[in-house]
Formats: sequence, structure tokens, C-alpha cells
Amino acid sequence: MKTVLITGCSSGFGLGIAKDFLGRGWQVIATMRTPREDLLPRSERLRVLPLDVTDPRSIRALIDAAGSIDALVNNAGIGLLNALEGTSMDVARDVFETNTLGTIAMTQAVLPQFRERKSGVIVNVTSSVTLKPLQLLSVYTASKAAVNAFTESLALELESFNVRVRLVLPGRAPETRFGENARSRMQGGFPGAYTGLVQKVFERWAQSTDSVTKTSDVTEAVWRAVNDPTGPLCLTAGADAVALSVA
Repeated sequence: MKTVLITGCSSGFGLGIAKDFLGRGWQVIATMRTPREDLLPRSERLRVLPLDVTDPRSIRALIDAAGSIDALVNNAGIGLLNALEGTSMDVARDVFETNTLGTIAMTQAVLPQFRERKSGVIVNVTSSVTLKPLQLLSVYTASKAAVNAFTESLALELESFNVRVRLVLPGRAPETRFGENARSRMQGGFPGAYTGLVQKVFERWAQSTDSVTKTSDVTEAVWRAVNDPTGPLCLTAGADAVALSVA
């Protein structure tokens, strides 16, 4: 029976991915900053463990507790929506610490066992905002684009060890907590000089009739990334993400 370790499982994509792998017969290690056993179905194949991807001690404790795994899904991330002038460097560092360096740290932590075994899969969940520039998302997009580049290079680096590395790029997903997550880091709000731009962006989103991404789109893409050795390096998830990838 194979084991998958998934980061950021308290809500959204991570929670959906954990449920999906559990339902398909895998052993699942679902990690959260504050573990909650009630979010997932009870199962002997499930362990809910604490993890802060920005804390090296937390990562070491998790790896020791997890033992042997077959796949790592780096899903943990935080959102940010603001003009660059409204984003302090402390907030920017927080975003990169979680979204970028957290992904790198978790990947580095599992590599020794994958390399020695000459098997394993790493899936990094980023975002389709890296396919098309959007206002008010410069820092967030940069943190995700860095993971894309990291993944592409790492995939080449690990080929000789039979370790696969994949990317999943979800589109806009209103059913997740991205908006709530992003607003919590807005501090004093948007800079006054950007009021007109902000209004236009929010009006465009409110009036949009474009397709969006569902959690099920992402869970299916991650499942394929883990289980299809012939699949592409990068998979888009959601009709809107797919449309951007072929535009």
C-alpha cells in the first residue's frame, strides 16, 4: 500500500487531495499547522500530523514521524492580494517563506529516501497566475513562478535517480479560502493612489462569467501527476487554467 504526504490539508485543495487519495486506497499523511482530526473521514490509513513548512524543526519532526513515503504533494501556501506599494517587505518575506522556501525545504527533506530507493514522486501545486500577469498579485505570482522554475530544474536533476517531479497549476477557485487568506495580509488596505485600479479589478472579477476551477479539478490533476509516469511535467487544473495554457 502506497503512502502520500500532503501539506496544507486544513482546507481547500489540500483537504480535497487528502480525501481523494484516502478514497482511492492510499495511506495518507495529511499535515496542518493545527491538526484537526474531524476534517477527514476516520480511517486506519490516515494520519493527521502537525507541520509548519517555515520551521526546520517542525519539518524534521514530521519526516521522523512519517517514515517511508511514496509521494509528496507540496500544497501548503498563503495568498496575497495587494499593490506592491501596499505590501511590506515583512509580508513579502512571509509569502516567499511559505510558498517558495517551504516547498523547497519539504522537497529537500524527502529527497534522501527517494534517491536511495530510486523511486518517488514530488508534486508542487502552484497557480495559473504564473501563465498570465494580473494586477495586485505581483508578489504572490513571483512566489509561485519561482516554484515553477525550481520544479523544472529539479526534474532534470533527479531523472537519473528515477524520482519524478511534477507541477499542477490550478486556476481561480472561489470555493477555496484564497480571498480570505489574502485579505488577512492586506494590513492597512490598498494604497489610496490605487483605488481606481482596485475598483476596476474587483468589478471585473464580480462581473466575470469565465469558467473557474473546482477542487475536484485539482485533485484529479494531482492524482494523475502522482500515478502517471508518462504524464507531462506540468498539468493545468480547471477550465480557466487550461484555457490560459493554450492561449
